Amino acid sequence: MEVFEKIALYMQYPFVRYALIVGVLIALCSGLFGVTLVLKRFSFIGDGLSHIAFGAIAIATVMKLSNNMPLVIAVTVICAILMLRTSQKAKIKGDAVIAMISVGSLAVGYLIMNIFPTSSNIAGDIDSVLFGSTSILTLSVTDAVWCGILASAVIAVFIFFYNKIFAVTFDEDFARAAGTRASAYNLLIAVVIAVVIVVAMNLVGSLLISALVVFPAVSAMRIFKSFLSVTICSGILAVCTSAAGILISIVAGTPVGATIVVVDIIVFISFFIIGKICRK
Repeated sequence: MEVFEKIALYMQYPFVRYALIVGVLIALCSGLFGVTLVLKRFSFIGDGLSHIAFGAIAIATVMKLSNNMPLVIAVTVICAILMLRTSQKAKIKGDAVIAMISVGSLAVGYLIMNIFPTSSNIAGDIDSVLFGSTSILTLSVTDAVWCGILASAVIAVFIFFYNKIFAVTFDEDFARAAGTRASAYNLLIAVVIAVVIVVAMNLVGSLLISALVVFPAVSAMRIFKSFLSVTICSGILAVCTSAAGILISIVAGTPVGATIVVVDIIVFISFFIIGKICRK
């Protein structure tokens, strides 16, 4: 009862409500598109783009931009397009391209933040970007509105283009034969994921974003088999685990991103066991 009373007390503060709303919307976006990424074997794109976003944030920080989101989104989207195009046409395989670009961006970003320090606590700044921080609990109304708009746009894209996304996820060759512009929709998926990655960095940090995208999807796949049911379950799991992680971190004083990922791990183990039992 003390825990629930403490949560009720914290819920009276606007910044906690903003954090929950933004966290839930980001998680829903990640859960919906996570299924497509897992099925298309694009899981590591999220990890690669998060490292690119870290490099862009480092550049924006050195430039002392008051609002770094437009620059970070632009850089991440451009790199997402390059990664997709390069992996499809170049002699270098897709996973190698992702590794080269992501590690390079991470190294360049870290180097820039050390050469041009903007604060006395460089280690703390880097730690908060990589692993998430309490910044999700200090969102202003403007930040919450922007995150809400971007997340709503991502959800709307998924709903509106659901049939096309379904087609290119399962059989690109058949989709092309049926007249679907598979390359265009692959590009759309890459751009949307780039936006999700940038928005989600406030929640879990750049190194933990892949967990936010992958865990709900693979958990849902342990029990459900159809694309629609897996997608719905993944979205629900992502929302529930993120909300639970945020509330637990507030009550227990633990890091937000790491707490959400641990909750995701617990849910995955539970669904894995339930799936094993159901198949017997």
